[in-house]
Amino acid sequence: MATKTGKSFVGRFGVHIAVLVFVAIWTIPTLGILVSSLRDKDQIVASGWWNSFASSSQSEAGRLPGASAQTQKDGKYVIEGNIFGDGPKREISAFGVKSSAPTQYKAGSVADLDDGVTLQMNADGGFVLSSPKAFEGDRGQRVYFASSAPPKFTTDNYDAVLFSEGIGRSFMNSLTVTIPATIIPILIAAFAAYALAWMRFPGRPLLIAVIIGLLVVPLQMSLIPLLRLYNGVGAFFGVPSKTYLGIWLAHTGFGLPFAIYLLRSYIAGLPREIMESARIDGASDFEIFVKIVLPLSFPVLASFAIFQFLWVWNDLLVAMVFLGTAPDQIVLTAKLNALLGSRGGKWEILTTSAFITIIVPLFVFFSLQRYFVRGLLAGSVKGG
Repeated sequence: MATKTGKSFVGRFGVHIAVLVFVAIWTIPTLGILVSSLRDKDQIVASGWWNSFASSSQSEAGRLPGASAQTQKDGKYVIEGNIFGDGPKREISAFGVKSSAPTQYKAGSVADLDDGVTLQMNADGGFVLSSPKAFEGDRGQRVYFASSAPPKFTTDNYDAVLFSEGIGRSFMNSLTVTIPATIIPILIAAFAAYALAWMRFPGRPLLIAVIIGLLVVPLQMSLIPLLRLYNGVGAFFGVPSKTYLGIWLAHTGFGLPFAIYLLRSYIAGLPREIMESARIDGASDFEIFVKIVLPLSFPVLASFAIFQFLWVWNDLLVAMVFLGTAPDQIVLTAKLNALLGSRGGKWEILTTSAFITIIVPLFVFFSLQRYFVRGLLAGSVKGG
């Protein structure tokens, strides 16, 4: 008995460890994207996101003003100001005038640059360059310094992405594609699943076999034939190509086999006594479907809705084939793909865009999470 209890404890402990590992694998990168989206470009370049809550240190170089900025004080020619100018302020720990020794002098100390020329640079970036002779030329003294900046978070990246980069419009385009492309196959598949589960008609087993066979058809193999068929039918009826209707129908066609298979397995497992009692009371198949089957099938409907929503929302290939790239049509994934080419070095833009793309899927998944596993398991343990 003790051995059995020990094995049970070890098994539960292993399961908990595995769950924690999977949670960490998913959560840590997501947290990194979120934190990076709230940092400015200088901080992203200077340090990793895991150092975002500590002061970031970096080596910088700058040039002091030229001779035109000099004034006379106490018989000396002086150039003074702040190395940071109007930019964000940082704290300087050391400075130098040679690239080989960028931190030769501590902040606040006076550096002797020969011929009586001295340079003092303070921690706040203020400097005083003094010389017994007048400075010449407009090219000022080159200086190097090590600076550190306190943690800083900003929402400016979201303002730039949503309004300047066109992500906000693409976000709405993705919703326009995803919501109908999720609802339409659910409605069609629910009717088909009920018919295949509880109605007897010639060719029913063959139809079920065809649906199962369609599950293994590669999406990439059927894209171009479907596009040609859609364009041909659309030209006959006067429907233009590259419209929302085309991509709705495409996602519906790709999602229907799995939807029918999943819903049919669940609906076939519903108690037969309920159906027979309803028929004895005079209910038609449509009334049984609407008043009994649909309410009882909500968990599996929610499960498929999650699958279909995530698939359509994250899709790039179907959107590139069936939909255009105009501002009023381009979806979020296609826009993000375009930003990778045009803004490949601007990680603050890319991380912000990436986090925006996962907000809606996260909301949908956590909203329907309680139905997800229940809907999938119920269809797997009951057969029809």
